[in-house]
Amino acid sequence: MSAVAVETPASSHNPLDVVEEIVTANEWPFERATDDELVVEIGGRWCDYRLYFVWQPDVSALQFSCQFDMKVQAPRRSAVAELLAEVNGRMWLGHFDVCAEENTPMFRQTMLLRGARGAAVEQLEDLVEIALSECERFYPAFQFVIWGGKTAQEAVSAAILDTMGEA
Repeated sequence: MSAVAVETPASSHNPLDVVEEIVTANEWPFERATDDELVVEIGGRWCDYRLYFVWQPDVSALQFSCQFDMKVQAPRRSAVAELLAEVNGRMWLGHFDVCAEENTPMFRQTMLLRGARGAAVEQLEDLVEIALSECERFYPAFQFVIWGGKTAQEAVSAAILDTMGEA
């Protein structure tokens, strides 16, 4: 069976224009080096996060990543790979990865927008909110593995331990 492709013009609605409006409204520092790339700095509970948005108009896809302010040293890479498998098995949207160039953990997700008239503000807000929530949720697990020498299972168990009340 063969697939039939229909040529349609790529959407001219760049979702980074909407992202820039959201970022500006939240007064987050950002840089937009090109029409198709935007970088945002956001402070979190555990660290500062760097958000990367890359629009690929030829496939109508928005690539997004939220990078931790943390490095994975060579001796801990295999332990972090085990942690990635453990954590990603608990994810419903997006996934965690390690940036090959910088050896930093990051959350990644891609939005396909072919046929849409652009991304809705709510979609982009959800994208950022989910990423930050998952990064905050699993940051301690990465810390436990990278700096604490814990196994992936120990780190995830300790990181997602639900506490009752506040101290």
